[in-house]
Amino acid sequence: MDEFPNDRRAPRKGRWLRRLLLLPVLVLAVTVLQVLVPRFVDPGTSAFMVWRQVDGLGEKDFTLRYQWRDYDRISPQLPIALVAAEDQKFPLHHGFDMEAIDKALEGNARGGRVRGASTITQQVAKNLYLWGGGGFLRKGMEAWYTLLIELTWPKQRILEVYANIAEFGDGVYGAEAAAQAFFGKPASELTAAEAARLAAVLPHPKKYSARNPGPYVQRRAAWIQRNARNLGGPAYLERKPGG
Repeated sequence: MDEFPNDRRAPRKGRWLRRLLLLPVLVLAVTVLQVLVPRFVDPGTSAFMVWRQVDGLGEKDFTLRYQWRDYDRISPQLPIALVAAEDQKFPLHHGFDMEAIDKALEGNARGGRVRGASTITQQVAKNLYLWGGGGFLRKGMEAWYTLLIELTWPKQRILEVYANIAEFGDGVYGAEAAAQAFFGKPASELTAAEAARLAAVLPHPKKYSARNPGPYVQRRAAWIQRNARNLGGPAYLERKPGG
């Protein structure tokens, strides 16, 4: 007969408790590593590309197009167009545009059209590591990755990755693939008008076309070009956060 059953259970419980307490540390280490690696190594794919490839398995003749291009091999008109379209305070904030978030919350609370307030850094976090849709879990993970990216990547690297992993058409990812598919030229030769058309289809690249823009894309592209000029053109991206 075992006279000391609790003595054996106690060390076992202690081991499981220590393992449970180590789990957050392990998750933290993995996510930090996930962010540090693409700070220096160009990503060969993204979470959104993987999801789209899985969806495309049941589609006849689907081909995902993606080709990395370094920042200096992308027309300077595209990064400023992306900023003018989606995140005009990009050089100045640290990952979150609090003013835009407040306005979005106020508008949504009034029952108007649901507005988002995602920055380009948040888009990189979501596209590179996560999945579409909402939910507290996904939003929380997006915020965590956004914070890590802003702490470890320079602004130019964030824009470089975004320009390379953004979806500009169904299965068409990145500046080079989009420039070749829609304009028959390399990303380095994109004009201001073409860059604005690419930025105008975001965030609904399956609904709108940069190659054959309808009235909405034409109006939005013209608005983006005006915003880009008002910001000061590509030189605006040289500003420092808080400046």
